[in-house]
Amino acid sequence: MTTLTTHVLDIATGTPAAGIAITLVALLGNERRVVASTITNADGRTDAPLASDLESGTYEIVFSVGAYFAATTATTLFAEIPIRVVLDSARPNYHVPLLLSPFGYSTYRGS
Repeated sequence: MTTLTTHVLDIATGTPAAGIAITLVALLGNERRVVASTITNADGRTDAPLASDLESGTYEIVFSVGAYFAATTATTLFAEIPIRVVLDSARPNYHVPLLLSPFGYSTYRGS
């Protein structure tokens, strides 16, 4: 089984992005099933992995960033940022960070 973790950094301010709601969704054909929901802490991380017993498959990590930017009074282009990933249960750990700014974002497979 596979563990998935994430963190969010606001590269416009150079700080962790606290208070961002994150939802992990399993994509099963035409079905979408919510696997987990959490909120980033003061360090821009989640207090626990998004999920620890994931099977192989396609998942979507949805970062609800609109409220975060509204709280900072920054105008943004994004309400949500969905990152679709394909996980292989033969690999024990995946870390998918989000680097964001009001008008752009980047992600990668971390360690």
